[in-house]
Amino acid sequence: MKAVLMAGGFGTRIQPLTINLPKPMIPLINRPIMAHIVDLLKGHGINDLILLLYHQPEIIKNYFGDGSEFGIHITYVTPLEDFGTAGAVKAAAKFLDERFLIISGDLLTDFDLSRVLAFHEANQALATVTLTSVKDPLQFGVVITDKDGRISKFLEKPGWGEVFSDTINTGIYVVEPEVLDLIPAGENRDWSKDVFPQMLAEGAALFGCTLQGYWADIGNTDAYLEATSDITSGRVAVPIQERQVGPNLYLGNEAEVGADHSRLEGMVVLGENTQVLGRARLKNCVVGRNCLIEDGCELENAVLWDNVYLRRGASIHGAVLCHRVRVGQEVVIEEGAVIGDETEIGDKALIKKDVKVWPRKVIEGGAIVTTNLIWGEKWRKSLFEGAMVRGLTNVELTPEFSAKLGAAYGSTLPKDAFILAGRDAIRASRMLKRSFVGGLLSAGINVRDAKMISLPVLRYKLATFGEVGGVHFRQSPDDPATTEILFFDGEGNEISSSMAKGIERIYYKENFRRVHFSEPGGIADIPKIYDYYREGFLRALDGELLRGSATKVVIDINHSPAGDLLPGLLNQLGCEVIELNSHLLDSKSGSTPEQVARSMDQLSKIVATLGATAGFWLGPSGERLKLIDETGAVLSDIEALTALTALVCRCAGPGSLAVPVAAPLTVEDLATEAGMTVKRTKSDGRSLVEMGHEPQVKFSAALDGRFAFPAFQANFDAMFTVAKVLEMLAGSGCSLGQLRRDLPQRHYLSAQLACSWDYKGGIMRRMSEDSVDLDASFIDGVKVNLGDAWALILPDQHRPLVHVVVEALDEKRATELFDSYCRKVEEWKQELAKE
Repeated sequence: MKAVLMAGGFGTRIQPLTINLPKPMIPLINRPIMAHIVDLLKGHGINDLILLLYHQPEIIKNYFGDGSEFGIHITYVTPLEDFGTAGAVKAAAKFLDERFLIISGDLLTDFDLSRVLAFHEANQALATVTLTSVKDPLQFGVVITDKDGRISKFLEKPGWGEVFSDTINTGIYVVEPEVLDLIPAGENRDWSKDVFPQMLAEGAALFGCTLQGYWADIGNTDAYLEATSDITSGRVAVPIQERQVGPNLYLGNEAEVGADHSRLEGMVVLGENTQVLGRARLKNCVVGRNCLIEDGCELENAVLWDNVYLRRGASIHGAVLCHRVRVGQEVVIEEGAVIGDETEIGDKALIKKDVKVWPRKVIEGGAIVTTNLIWGEKWRKSLFEGAMVRGLTNVELTPEFSAKLGAAYGSTLPKDAFILAGRDAIRASRMLKRSFVGGLLSAGINVRDAKMISLPVLRYKLATFGEVGGVHFRQSPDDPATTEILFFDGEGNEISSSMAKGIERIYYKENFRRVHFSEPGGIADIPKIYDYYREGFLRALDGELLRGSATKVVIDINHSPAGDLLPGLLNQLGCEVIELNSHLLDSKSGSTPEQVARSMDQLSKIVATLGATAGFWLGPSGERLKLIDETGAVLSDIEALTALTALVCRCAGPGSLAVPVAAPLTVEDLATEAGMTVKRTKSDGRSLVEMGHEPQVKFSAALDGRFAFPAFQANFDAMFTVAKVLEMLAGSGCSLGQLRRDLPQRHYLSAQLACSWDYKGGIMRRMSEDSVDLDASFIDGVKVNLGDAWALILPDQHRPLVHVVVEALDEKRATELFDSYCRKVEEWKQELAKE
C-alpha cells in the first residue's frame, strides 16, 4: 500500500525554526519530524511513499534519498505551484492507482493506522477521515458523524459559539483513487474545504474513524516545545537513536557527561560527540550533535540543535536554540524563547520570555532583548551613542520602538514638564517622531511641537526658557536608510551619559510611568520659535558693517528647513544671496558622497563665475558647513577650521578658542600670534559645547565642519557661522582665499583602523606603555608630543575603530610617523589576539 506524505508547507507560523529548514525536517529528539512519521508508516506495513514537496525540497531529498537507507521506497513529486492539500495530491495522481493513505509530514502521533485501514475496508468507503477528540477544537476542523461512522457535518476552525463537537479532523485520510476524479488538475483545492464537503453534498461514502492516542499538530514554536516535553515526560513514545545508558539517559556515540550524573534529572538525550562538562545541570533536555555545555550551565526543558556552544554559567529554561548558536557566559534565556541558526549571544545577555531571534544575529554582551529580533542585524546592550539613538529606519527604529523610547524618556522627566520636539524634512523622521511623541504623552509629558525645524533653531530655543529638554529626528547624513534621534537637555546641550543610561534602564526594564487616563500630556504648537532666533541672530551681528560691504554669497541650502530662514536674514543684512537647492523635499532620500562631490563642484564653479565673496554648503540639519573661497577652492574640514581660526584671531580680540584634542597645532600657532589661548577638550559635541559656555571662549570648532560662536549661542550653528564669517571678512578686509594661503604649513594625516571592541582597551594600554617616557596627554585617547610633531591614538566611542592622527612640519616626517603608529596598532592587535 502507498502513503502520500504532505511535506510542502512553508512553516510560516513556526518561524524562525523553518527559516533554513522545511517544516518536516525540524529536529524532534535529534531526528526530523518526518522520520517519526516514516517509522509509524513502516510499523503498519506501508513502505511505498510518495512525498509531496514544495518549499526547500532539496533538503528533504538529500536526507531521505530514494528511501532505501530507511527500508522504504520513495517517489518525489514537486508541484510547480501551491495547489492546496488536495490539488497537490492530484499532481501525483499517476502514481496513485490503488487505495492510499494521506498523512502530514509534520505530525507527531502514535495512532493505530491499521485500525483506520480496517475501518475503511469494512465500510467500503470512498474516503475515511481519521478523527480524534481534543480539548480545544477551535484551531481545527470539527467533524460530526452518525452512529455508523458516516460523516454528516463539517465546520472549519469554528468559534466557540459554533462548536458542535470536540471531534476534529486530524489530516490523516484513507482515499480510493476514484476520489481524485473530483479534483481538477492544475487547480487549487483543499480536502476539508472543497473535496469532502462536495462528497458530503453528493452523498458519497465518506466516513470518519475516531481514534484515541497521541496526536499533535506541530504548527508553532509553543507546540514544538510541548511535543518535546510530551516525549521527555513519557506521554508519547518515539524511537530514540541514541543508546540508553540509564533509566532516562540517552547518549550518542562519543557523547560524554561529567562524572556527576546526579546533576541530570528527568529524560536527557545527548547527540553524537556532545560534551557536558563539570557540574552542568540538565533536566528534561534534548541536545543535538557536537554541542559543548560548559561547567555551571543550567538547562531545563531546553532543546538544543546541532553544534551549539554554551559558555560557563548559561541558564536556559523552556527554550529552543537552533544550529550553531553561540551563547556567552552567564547568559539567561527565558521560557518560550527561540534562537535562530548561527546567532551569537554575548556574555551576561538576557533573552526575555517568548522572544524570537531570527538567524545570524549578533546580541551584544549585557544586552536585554525584550522583543523579537527579526530584520536587524544585532541587538545592542546600549541604545545610545553619546546623546543619540540611531538605527535602520523601519527595521531597527520602528514606530513601536520609537513609542517605547518616548515613554522611557518621558518617565525620566517630571510629570507635566514640557519637551520641545522637532525634525528634518524627511517623511520617515515625521513618522517616527509622531510615535515618539505618543510615548511622551503616555508618561504625562507635554510636547511643544516645532515640527520641521533646523537643529540650531531648536537648540537656541531650548537655551531660553520653558522646556526641560528636546529631541530632534533626522535622516543620518552618512546613511539615508538610517534615522538619528538626538536628545538635548534644557540648555540645548546634548544630554549627559548618565541621563542616557537612565533612559536605557527604563526602556529595557519597560518600567514606564503610565499616567491616569485623564492625565496624558498635551501637544501645542510654538509658532514664534523663529522670532526668538531671528531677533537674537540679528542682534549678535554688526548689520551696519555687512550692509556697507556689498557682499555677494552663494549658498547650497541642501533642501533643508534653513531655506525658510537664512536667505531672508542675510538679505536683511544687505547681502546678495544666490540660493541653490532651497526648496524643501520631504521624500528626499539623502545624498551619496558622489552627489555631494558634484554639488560642491557645481557650487565652486558658480562662486568663481559670479565673483562671489564666498560659497557655503549647509548640512541638512543646519549644523555642518563646508566653505568655498572666492576662487572656487573647496576647503577641507581641517582647512575650514584653521581658516576660521585665523579669521577669529584677527577680529575677535582677547579670549579663548575651544577645539578637540585632535585639532591641528596650527590653531595654537595662530592663537599665540593673536594673544589668544586654546582650550583642548574631548572630541564629542557635548564637551565642546560645555567649553563654549565659558565666558572667555570666542569660537569653538569640531573636526567635521561644525562651528559655534558662543556670543550668539554655544551650540553648533551653520547659519550663524555663514553670517559671522561674512561679517568678519568685511571687517578684516581679508578674503577666505587669502586666509587659506597664509595659513602656517603643517602636514596633518588621520585614519580609522578597524579594531574589535575586545581589543580597544588593550590597544590603549599598549599605547600608554609605549608613551611612558614621552610627553603625553590623556584628555581623549593618548596623545604624545614629539617636539616638531605629535601623534594621537583615539578609540572610537561608538564603533569598533581606533583613530590614528599625526601632524608634523613636513610631509615626509608626517608620513613616517603616521605609518609607524598604524603599524604599531596592527602589531598590538595581533599580540592581543594571542593573549
